[in-house]
Amino acid sequence: MAKKKKVSPLAKALLETAGDMRKAGLMDKATHEKITLRHLGATGAPKALPITGPQIRAMRERAQLSQAVFARYLNLTVGYVSQLERGAKQPTGAALALLNVIKRKGIDAIL
Repeated sequence: MAKKKKVSPLAKALLETAGDMRKAGLMDKATHEKITLRHLGATGAPKALPITGPQIRAMRERAQLSQAVFARYLNLTVGYVSQLERGAKQPTGAALALLNVIKRKGIDAIL
């Protein structure tokens, strides 16, 4: 069994930049895979799990925050948070990643 590496915040930022460079065509696939494998191992980056509207609302209420304050902490609009909680929209990208962090570690993890 391989030992799991802990990835530093700097390494995560560099990997994200490398990913953007790959998408923009500034870095070839082989180079990008070499960087990723070196830092994250063969499994790659962890995937953000989908979160439902009721789960988002429960997280917000557990933190005793209004939709406006919750939206501000996540750098989202109040309308978008409302749509997420109603299930009209599904969170993606950075919002989904932050919601997964809050789900695992609580609101204090992003404050």
